[in-house]
Amino acid sequence: MALARLTLASGRSVDLAELRFSSTYGDLLSTYGDPLEGYPCKPVNDLRIRELLRAAERSHPGTPVHLVPPPREHPDQYAGGLGPVEVLPAVACLGTFHSTALDPAHDPVLYRSRLAVLWFQSAPHLPSGGCDTERALRDIDWTGLARDARALA
Repeated sequence: MALARLTLASGRSVDLAELRFSSTYGDLLSTYGDPLEGYPCKPVNDLRIRELLRAAERSHPGTPVHLVPPPREHPDQYAGGLGPVEVLPAVACLGTFHSTALDPAHDPVLYRSRLAVLWFQSAPHLPSGGCDTERALRDIDWTGLARDARALA
């Protein structure tokens, strides 16, 4: 059973099969496993995004992973040694989406297309309605990013 159904800008209907929320900065660790010290800035945010993408690839082997580029706010605060303050939305979302097979030669009962998507939003909620993040989700190039795989029984 799908958690939600989205209609992409292309007209394709996709089902959200799984959704995980995590705090954007809550569990960020340094390379040595220690809590990362500092402040939200571009290098820290880029590190966080890379870590979330690696975790998504590990948890969804064989499924392509796509990042919806997050909005980055630059509040008027003192810049530290790593550059200006840059803040990402508070919640990182990892969703697994499924749809009909891309290849018309694939049996529609045996095959589904799938894609894992990482995006950021201000609060933990299912994608539905009309906020900016969902617009970015709806603009995903499904045929260029998703991959067909045998449906799980």
